[in-house]
Amino acid sequence: MIPAATPDAICVLMTTFPSQDEAERVARILVEERLAACIHVLPRGVSIYRWEGRLNVAEEVTLLIKTTVRAYAALEQRLRALHSYTLPEIMALPVRAGLPDYLAWVAAAVTAG
Repeated sequence: MIPAATPDAICVLMTTFPSQDEAERVARILVEERLAACIHVLPRGVSIYRWEGRLNVAEEVTLLIKTTVRAYAALEQRLRALHSYTLPEIMALPVRAGLPDYLAWVAAAVTAG
């Protein structure tokens, strides 16, 4: 949950996927369902993490999802349902400042939630 933010505030969610195809498929669904205004798909990177007591190294594709605080709960729920990982990375970062016209566009584009 995002602490103390107004419902109309903008936030950026980060998540990762094991493949480009899955990342793009989920990104399209989230934008089509108006849970996100825009999703930037970053190229494959390497993640190094500990999971179930073992050190892992995996290639992953990162999504940067632009949305509103109002849509966060619905977006999180939908993302969990679509994601292939048992425990997906879902982190919301507050947007403290930005180009006012762009932030207004994000707010207008996100109608679900």
